Amino acid sequence: MKSLELKEAMPEKQQQRIYLDHSATTPTDSQVVEVMLPYLTGRYGNASSIHSFGQEAKVALEEARRQVSRVIWAEPAEIVFTASGTESDNWALKGAATAFGGRKRHLVTSSAEHQAVLFAAQHLEKGGMDVTYLPVDRAGLVTPNAVANAIREDTFLVSVMHVNNEVGTINPISEIGVICRQNSVLFHTDAVQSFGRIPLNMKEMHIDLLSISGHKIYGPKGVGALFMRQGLQLEKLLHGGKHERDRRAGTENVPGAVGLGMASQICMERMDTDREHLSQLRHRLFTAIAASIRGVHLNSHETECHPGILNLAFDGVEGDALMLSLDLKGIAVSNGSACTSGTVEPSHVLKSMGLRRELTNSALRFSLGRQNTADEIDYVADALVEVVARLRRLRRK
Repeated sequence: MKSLELKEAMPEKQQQRIYLDHSATTPTDSQVVEVMLPYLTGRYGNASSIHSFGQEAKVALEEARRQVSRVIWAEPAEIVFTASGTESDNWALKGAATAFGGRKRHLVTSSAEHQAVLFAAQHLEKGGMDVTYLPVDRAGLVTPNAVANAIREDTFLVSVMHVNNEVGTINPISEIGVICRQNSVLFHTDAVQSFGRIPLNMKEMHIDLLSISGHKIYGPKGVGALFMRQGLQLEKLLHGGKHERDRRAGTENVPGAVGLGMASQICMERMDTDREHLSQLRHRLFTAIAASIRGVHLNSHETECHPGILNLAFDGVEGDALMLSLDLKGIAVSNGSACTSGTVEPSHVLKSMGLRRELTNSALRFSLGRQNTADEIDYVADALVEVVARLRRLRRK
C-alpha cells in the first residue's frame, strides 16, 4: 500500500519539448517584452497627439525606427512601420505598380517567392499587369543572368527574396540590385528571414524596398516594416490619416514598434554569435542524420544557405506522418511554410526546384533558434532515426 502511495505521489517525467520551427515564428525575447510593457500600460498615448502623453509615445516610436534602421545601415526616415511582412510585401508590389500609373506594366519575380509576393503579383496580373516568374535551380537559387534577361523597357519592379523561407537558400541580391540599378528598375527584396541574422547594408546594396517582420526575430507578432529608399514615392496601400510621414494611414502600433526596435537591436548585437551557434547546430544535425539514415536529400544550396534552416527529404516516408510522429515526441518541425499549413498541395518552392512529387511530399524543414542546444539536436537526430525506420517498415507492410 505504501509503495502504491509513493508511486502516486511521484510526478510523471515531463516529456521533453524541442522547438525547431523558428522560420514560422520565434519566442518573444524577455527583453523585448520588458520594453513593450510600459506602452501597454501607463504610456498609452497616441504618437500623433501633441500633448505630453502623445509626445512620449512619439519619442519611443522614433527610437524604434532608429534601432531598426541601424541593422541595415539605412536612415531612420526610410523605415515605415507596418502590421506584418505580408503587408510590406503587398505594399511594395502594389504601391510600385500604381505609382507608375500604367506607364510601365511589367513585374519580375521568382516562382519560389513567399505567397505574400506571389499572390500580390497574381492580383496585379488580374488588373492587366504582365508578370514574369523566373525559374530557380535545384537549390532554389535565382541567378542574376535570369533577372537581366527578363528585364524589359516596361519593367517597373524586380522582387526577389533574400533568403527562401522554406529551404534557406540565399539569393545574390547585391548582384541583382546592380542589374536593376543599371536598368533603372526598382528592386524589392523580402528580407523577412534574413533581417537581423545576415548582414544587410542599404548604403552599399542597390535595394529600393525591403520587407521586415517582427515575430521572425524574437519580437512581437503584428508588426513589421518596409524600408523605402529616400525619395521613393509609393502609392498608399491604406488611406486615412497622415501617419508615418503621410505614407501609411492608421494609428501606429507603438508597443509593437518598440518591441521590433529592441528585437532589432538585440539581433545586431548578437548577429555573429547567433550565426556561429546556428551554423554549428545545423551541421551537427545534418551530419547525424546523413550518417544514420539512408535516402536523405538536402533541399538547399550547400554553401549559400541560412545558418539555421535545414530542409531535407526522406525516401519512402510521408512528410505529414513524419512531422506528426516527431510532434508526439515533443519535437516541433515543419513540412513547409507556416502560411500554407492545412493545404494538401506539395510545396510550391520544392516544385519550382524540380523535385519529384514523392520527395516534395517527404520534406521537412528544421529551423533552429538561439535557445536550441547540442543535446536537443542529438535528441532530435535519434528520434528521427527511430521514426523514419518505423514509418518505412509500416509502408512496406
